[in-house]
Amino acid sequence: MTTNTEIHPFRIDIPQADLDDLQGRLERTRWANELPLQTEGAVQTGPVPPGWEYGVPVGYVQRLVEAWRTTYDWRAWEARLNEYPQFVTEIDGQQIHFLHVRSADPNAIPLLLTHGWPNSVVEFLGLIEPLTAPTEGQAFHLVIPSLPGFGFSGPTADQGWNRYRTARAWAELMRRLGYEKYGAHGNDAGAYVAPELGRIDPEHVIGVHVTQLFSFSSGDPADLADLSEDELGYVRFLQSFQDNMSAYAKLQETQPQTLAHALADSPSGQLAWIAQLLGGTSDEHVLTNATIYWLTNTGASSARFYYEDHHADHPTTPTTAPTGLSSFAFDFRPLRRFAERDHSNIVSWNEYDRGSHWATQDAPDLLIQDLQGFFSKVSEH
Repeated sequence: MTTNTEIHPFRIDIPQADLDDLQGRLERTRWANELPLQTEGAVQTGPVPPGWEYGVPVGYVQRLVEAWRTTYDWRAWEARLNEYPQFVTEIDGQQIHFLHVRSADPNAIPLLLTHGWPNSVVEFLGLIEPLTAPTEGQAFHLVIPSLPGFGFSGPTADQGWNRYRTARAWAELMRRLGYEKYGAHGNDAGAYVAPELGRIDPEHVIGVHVTQLFSFSSGDPADLADLSEDELGYVRFLQSFQDNMSAYAKLQETQPQTLAHALADSPSGQLAWIAQLLGGTSDEHVLTNATIYWLTNTGASSARFYYEDHHADHPTTPTTAPTGLSSFAFDFRPLRRFAERDHSNIVSWNEYDRGSHWATQDAPDLLIQDLQGFFSKVSEH
């Protein structure tokens, strides 16, 4: 770790020239061609919406680009982000940007929230007030960092920024902030990082809470013997996602730089690339994340996270930190038999009948309740 441990206040202040350049590029967008698809009366039966079989449709991108040009207000979102205390610090040679919002509750638990791809710290904005100043239940001091290579942490400058290096950086960040005991939560890429933080910093991490446990069959046919109908449904959903929606992961695991040239040159291309996973959220959420990735030019470095993680040496021993899962209806759902092989101390497992991969956007009440219940439980031990 670097010997420079200074933490500096940070404020987002995008030069108007950068916004003017974005506007000009959007106005000059050259649209892709596409095949006419018959979508009238189509019913979604898997993870791919009707009309999205070939990928993100031109009409969707055109609609959002028009909103981006004419009605979307970045300055309003910049002001909203700047309402919260933000900081930067250098850890392991990398700038780390984070929000740090303390609760007035003397019994608040420090909690680090790690976002996913293609999201940003914006993923957790709606949880800040309910978690730091709840009307009832457990309160938290929140630390919300931008993953290395994402958003205002800026592009990574060297190799190796995978889940493990990130977890080590998070442990150092919490140490610098003076937190002796703390919890960790993660979604998507954050659900890879949070369990590793519990693995490497067990003296300080009181518990790990995630919205996915990415545990899979070893390939042994015995793994899939005696599955219940619900478990078979989970397997079918995962297979359908792998078959129809995982091209982004395969490309970013193997050739992230190839696509990066297009993302760095075309804001509408950046928008379309992230919309394949964010398309189910609000237009404002998609556009705000697209704007952040564009303005910070982190399309390439955020994609490299997949490459670095794919090429890392992965531990074969299970994690031991107290672990909790919130599993939402329209998301990847793990089989508990696989999860318990990878995580030996699962103390909370809740499955919900609504919510998606981005539960902060469509089921925040359930997620907040689960976070409060889990960390109240593990903090008592």
